[in-house]
Amino acid sequence: MSESTAPSDTVLLRGGEVHSPADPFATAMVVERGQVAWVGSEGAADAFSAGVDEVVDLEGALVTPAFTDAHVHTTSTGLALTGLDLSGAPSLEAALALVRDFAAARPDDRVLLGHGWDTARWPGGRPPTRAELDEAADGRPLYLSRIDVHSAVVSTALLDLVPGITGRAGYLDGPLTRDAHHAVRGAALGAVSPAQRTEAQRAALAHAASLGIGSVHECAGPEISSEDDFTGLLRLAAEETGPRVVGYWAEWGEEGIDRARALGAVGAAGDLFVDGALGSHTACLHQPYSDAGHTGTAYLDDDAVAAHVIACTEAGLQAGFHAIGDAAVTSVVEGVRAAAEKVGLARVRAARHRVEHAEMLTPRPSRPSRNSASPPPCSPPSTRCGAARTACTRSAWAPSGPVRSTPSPPSCGPAYPLPSAPTVPSPRSTRGAPSARRPSTARRSTVSPCAPRSRRIRVADGGRSDGTTRGSWCRARPPTMPCGAPRNWSCRPPTTASPAGPPTRARAPRDCPT
Repeated sequence: MSESTAPSDTVLLRGGEVHSPADPFATAMVVERGQVAWVGSEGAADAFSAGVDEVVDLEGALVTPAFTDAHVHTTSTGLALTGLDLSGAPSLEAALALVRDFAAARPDDRVLLGHGWDTARWPGGRPPTRAELDEAADGRPLYLSRIDVHSAVVSTALLDLVPGITGRAGYLDGPLTRDAHHAVRGAALGAVSPAQRTEAQRAALAHAASLGIGSVHECAGPEISSEDDFTGLLRLAAEETGPRVVGYWAEWGEEGIDRARALGAVGAAGDLFVDGALGSHTACLHQPYSDAGHTGTAYLDDDAVAAHVIACTEAGLQAGFHAIGDAAVTSVVEGVRAAAEKVGLARVRAARHRVEHAEMLTPRPSRPSRNSASPPPCSPPSTRCGAARTACTRSAWAPSGPVRSTPSPPSCGPAYPLPSAPTVPSPRSTRGAPSARRPSTARRSTVSPCAPRSRRIRVADGGRSDGTTRGSWCRARPPTMPCGAPRNWSCRPPTTASPAGPPTRARAPRDCPT
């Protein structure tokens, strides 16, 4: 499709594979004023060809609904896209060289931000010292988050911006973790100028749209970002064309619930930390790490989880918890169970409380969790880097190993940062002239409806996507889902495999779009 196409144009796309439960054999669709007006077969498409402004030959490409990334830190993602990317650094020396070059190229930045280092990939396996960072950054404030975003190395100049940092938990852990990391991250993001922050948010949302992501769930909170950052993002998304932003504010207790409502959040949820991450050895486990003599860090216990779930349920808001390790997931499950005993299982189910990540499940808590909470968003970096470190816990769970969580809609995207995607050559476009359908190819693509002036077709990982997310395909709305949303194609529940039996129909998430 041409870059100049306006949202008011009527466009016929044909010769592809259009994913629509209403018509499983659809090969064509009509988009009118940015909305899908019709989906059908190639033969029926001939009737539309004379009355449209443009005809696009999809050349066998797959057209799906836009994806939803259900766990995003938008500003941090944008800063990673516009900042220093250390994920490709093959060694400590190479990483320090990248820092020097970045500092020289950004003389006006109040703080230097980078992301993605991983000592597991470096010869010697050690992180940079503070002295090395001070030299590479030329004495300027520097914040470099690890690939899992739960620890960081920083310069002395940044530490000087955080009073009392030496007395915080996690300060002596080498790379900063826990409270010390939260404090320096807040200082680093707080030093970002409003213009730099808006630039980062635009970059993240534009990148999401380019990957076919039409909705993102912003997981904010006092330990992650700021109120200005959160409200600024919601305002930006409301004023400009791009993916829809659904905001969550992760703050515990009655005060947190009141603040979430005041800020425009749909839940006191997101990254309300029960534990940390596997790569930083802060995910809370039942058994010690194979390469560390401890079981990680617990920020909330069962009682705290229960209290928050009860408060959110009574307030009519979603609760949500970050839980990666098996002990942390157990705490969430036990807390939700206790809350259900007090306020009633039906009310807890109706609230659709969330568990973020849930990467390690023991057989015992995995069953009740299916009855009381939403499916968890996944976090591939933590899963990948934690496999070897948790070897000793797998044998303790069951002979067959741990039960892994299976991410379900609306959760198919990584948490941070968003990956790049290769661009498929633009399909042939002819004004007013239909083209014959070409044979289907192995290329599977997604048309993003989020950026009407840039409707390029891009490869989507995973091929076909069953009911993953929002979009407005059909004007006729069938009966409603259990969550109350219209049962259109965009919130169709997927078929999921149950560890205890045959495939079952998963319930749609509470926040299905209408």
